[in-house]
Amino acid sequence: MPGPFIFIATNKLKPGVLERERERAGELAQFIAEAEPRLLAFNEYADEGGGEVGVVQVHPDAESMLFHMEAVRERAAQAYAETLEGTTAIQVFGPPDEAILGMLRQQAGAGVDLSIKPWHLGGFTRLQSA
Repeated sequence: MPGPFIFIATNKLKPGVLERERERAGELAQFIAEAEPRLLAFNEYADEGGGEVGVVQVHPDAESMLFHMEAVRERAAQAYAETLEGTTAIQVFGPPDEAILGMLRQQAGAGVDLSIKPWHLGGFTRLQSA
C-alpha cells in the first residue's frame, strides 16, 4: 500500500518578522483546515533564533498536494512578499507527478536543495479523532 505524500520546506524569515509569521501561519492553517479536507496535517515550526521556519505537510496522496499548491498560491506569494526571505530546502516523501515537480522547482528557485524520496518502504500514519 502506498504511503502518504509528505512535504517539508525550510524557509528563511525576513529580519524581525517572527510574530507576523506566527499570525500568518495561524491564519493560513485555519484557511487550509476549512478549504482542504483531505490534507492530514499542516504544521509550521520556528527555530530558536526566530530566523527560520519549517513547514510540514502530510497528504494522503500527490493529488492532495497538487490541490494544496493551487489553493494557497496567492497566499504563498503574499508570504514571500511579507515575511519569507526565501526557501532554503525542500524535502518530498512520496512520488510527485510532473505538475508538482514543476511547481516545486519554480517555488524553490535556483540553488535550493530539493530532495525527493519517492519509494515508501513501510510505516503507518495514525490519525487522531478530535
